[in-house]
Amino acid sequence: MSDPMHVMEEVSQRLGRFVADQRDVAASTGPIARQLFDAAAMTLTGGKRLRAQFCHTGWVAAGGEPYAEEAIAVASSLEIFQAAALVHDDLIDHSDTRRGRPAAHRALEIAHRDAGWSGSSEDFGVSGAILLGDLLVAWSDDLLEEAVAGHLHAPLVRAEYGRMRRDVTLGQFLDVAQESAWVTQPEAEHADRALEIASLKSARYSVEQPLIIGAALAGATEDQRSSLREFGHHIGIAFQLRDDVLGVFGDTAETGKPAGDDIREGKRTILVAYTRERLSPDAKDRFDEALGDRDLSTDEVHHIQQEMQTSGALDRVESIIEENATAALGVLATAPLQEGAREDLARLAEAAIHRRA
Repeated sequence: MSDPMHVMEEVSQRLGRFVADQRDVAASTGPIARQLFDAAAMTLTGGKRLRAQFCHTGWVAAGGEPYAEEAIAVASSLEIFQAAALVHDDLIDHSDTRRGRPAAHRALEIAHRDAGWSGSSEDFGVSGAILLGDLLVAWSDDLLEEAVAGHLHAPLVRAEYGRMRRDVTLGQFLDVAQESAWVTQPEAEHADRALEIASLKSARYSVEQPLIIGAALAGATEDQRSSLREFGHHIGIAFQLRDDVLGVFGDTAETGKPAGDDIREGKRTILVAYTRERLSPDAKDRFDEALGDRDLSTDEVHHIQQEMQTSGALDRVESIIEENATAALGVLATAPLQEGAREDLARLAEAAIHRRA
């Protein structure tokens, strides 16, 4: 068994050492270039470290020694990749905040303005955030390669890491495309499309692949990987659907983002698909017109929230979350894992599914 808080501490310390090394590399680049390194370091502070925890638990479940250096380093590389994804995600979604702070592109925009530089501060923030995300992806690769250099199971770890990167990139593109493509698709397909995006964009990337990467590093058997993949898929779907619920109904004080942010961003989640199924044609037109309107008032957001509740969409999504949680625990009951791993995975699943932020 492993302690989640200890995993978080080990990962934070490993990230701290990695960032310190990068700052040494950046020392000769001059103060302007160092802004990018400092911005990258800032993205690695805070967060729940769930991906790192799932990676470490996959490692232990397959027989790895808790808190081993290679496992912590690989888990930390996933947190760097997560930071890259968040930087680009906030840019795509035009989000102003992340974890209660200005999103990376907004922080860079503010820095440009405060420095009194010429040109568009907004354009600088956008360009800087694209490059910041790219730098973080490179950092993630660097730390992963450092961790698995000469390791017996390095080829499989690299393959699973590559699969994670491809899936999340494809899922992100499908998510962006769906905000426009939905008008050309049969309404009966909208919920299935939303679930497909949830699987690619988040389920595999947030839970399933971190578990498998950790297990692969430990030399997991095919049966162990199969069980962890199935368990991770169910928990990953539940995780993303919880994220969808929080994106509409979450408490700003806990999520660090404005209430109803997904409504103003026009995200075509399964909540939206289920709500539209129960609306009259006129109500559906008004709903579609409001979704994606960044100038919606608090009252207008509240009205859409009520429609999602009274249509039964929220209850349907909560049911799917619980169904996936139950299915995951069923897989876990017979999975050929190391002693104590089932309890660790069950606790992580609970934290992922019933979180408030």
